[in-house]
Amino acid sequence: MLGKILFRYLKRYKWLLLVVVVLQFAGVMASLNLPQINADIINKGVAKADIGYIWSRGGFMLLVSFGQIVASILATLFAARMAMSAGRDIRADVFARVSGFSEREVSQFGAGSLITRNTNDVQQVQMLAMMGATMFVTAPLLAIGGIIMAVRQDVGLSWLIAVSVPLLLLIAVLIIGRMVPLFRANQRKLDSVNSIMREQLTGVRVVRAFVRERIEEQRFRAVNTDLMMLGRNIGSLFVLMFPLFMLVLNVTIVAVIWFGGVEINAGHAEVGTIFAFMQYIGQIMMGVIMSSFMAMMIPRAAVSAERVGEVLDAESTMTRPEDGVTEFPTPGAVAFEDVEFTYPGAESPVLSGISFRAEPGETVAIIGSTGSGKTTLVSLLPRLFDVTGGAVSVGGVDVREADLDTLWKGIGLVPQRPFLFTGTVASNLRYGRQDATDEELWHALEIAQGRDFVEEMPEGLESHIAQGGTNVSGGQRQRLAIARAIVHQPRILVFDDSFSALDLSTDARLRQALWRELPDVTKIVVAQRVSTITDADRIVVLEDGKVVGVGTHDELLASSETYKEIVVSQLGVDA
Repeated sequence: MLGKILFRYLKRYKWLLLVVVVLQFAGVMASLNLPQINADIINKGVAKADIGYIWSRGGFMLLVSFGQIVASILATLFAARMAMSAGRDIRADVFARVSGFSEREVSQFGAGSLITRNTNDVQQVQMLAMMGATMFVTAPLLAIGGIIMAVRQDVGLSWLIAVSVPLLLLIAVLIIGRMVPLFRANQRKLDSVNSIMREQLTGVRVVRAFVRERIEEQRFRAVNTDLMMLGRNIGSLFVLMFPLFMLVLNVTIVAVIWFGGVEINAGHAEVGTIFAFMQYIGQIMMGVIMSSFMAMMIPRAAVSAERVGEVLDAESTMTRPEDGVTEFPTPGAVAFEDVEFTYPGAESPVLSGISFRAEPGETVAIIGSTGSGKTTLVSLLPRLFDVTGGAVSVGGVDVREADLDTLWKGIGLVPQRPFLFTGTVASNLRYGRQDATDEELWHALEIAQGRDFVEEMPEGLESHIAQGGTNVSGGQRQRLAIARAIVHQPRILVFDDSFSALDLSTDARLRQALWRELPDVTKIVVAQRVSTITDADRIVVLEDGKVVGVGTHDELLASSETYKEIVVSQLGVDA
């Protein structure tokens, strides 16, 4: 998966990659020539007291060093630009993929995990791309080129390379082999920390209301400590690796000095040659260390790439039809035909045998006990879920065959838990329609019974709204969400228990305004309060995921025991 993702996103920047490779090659060639030039200065300049030779070769050495520095800086610059661009593209694609997920896929991955995958996991792949681009040429060329140049300098000391390099590789293999499962576990632990943190921040009011701060702190501390312990184990392996590398390098250099001195005394080698051999040993070791560092990054990036790939390859159950229907024969009409729905992994369907219709302009209410499937039912209209049996039609077209954008434009959904975005009142309302005028916003607020409290805000429509709408009350949040749906100008309005935070007086005024101002709009109303739905054209009564009654308020009082029980429990025996 790692190779697949890198190839897919780096091929867009192949020219940048080519420039990096060329610059790295030039830089390594310069590095490999520096010890040879230094050896010549010592052997032919210093040993023979030839000042002119020292100056000329020294100047050339300085020029080569400057070229090596420039090549390395430019290579790093272009590599960073390429890797950051690839990271941006991966994050954009992950975001686009997640945006197309249905509720099923979001629940399957978990919101906390999806955030981690699009941040930390993408960053791991991005860092590998950058480090790989800078080290991919440098590490093998330094190691292989260093071996060739060292052997050319002194064949008699080459056995030291044959001992030290395999020893370094053995250390790297043993340590990296232990790191791979730790990296995989680290990402899972990070998911847990993010999920709990997100949960606690979202539900901070509930935590405080039930005085659960200490328990939640202990819960977070537990997963945070697990992550810390795992990070410490990974860090210990890092700490162990580099001292062992340096130990092998220093012992090898001491051996070069020892045995090189013997060769110099015997007249088989020159001082400059031994110095050059030592530098080449350093370059060989550096190449092996860089390769080991890459080998450590690859498993972690591979785990992250696998997690990112799972999101990119996940097929949404909410598939877009190739030639989706954009013309609806009967706009505003809704039909449920023997609908069945089962959540993934559930033993039995949450909805079964659901059949009813709503004609354009009608108001159809859905009522039932908690857990009867009301929210699931209305979620099938905008295809937040797809039915597992039967069919749901909007405007005379099966929602699975409709063009999604056209379908969504025709439906205004006010969810059970209305969510407002960081911004202003106006920006939240215009989330329904970007080109809406201020007059249209005020009109929508007037219908939603929200004009009064918005006018009382310091800056009116430009008043600040915090993330989630936490700086307004629950009732105000519901009314703003209703106004947003009205601004959308849909043919179908779906209210999923959207009047629950309103007092009876505001509820009544809002419903009257909706019926008066939007007579041609079909209204699907999920409600818990009987008073909210008594004037509906049709009421659908749900119990255990099945329809147990359909009719007007008076008809159901006479024919449905379930509905009668609900009415009596809320309004009294004589209702």
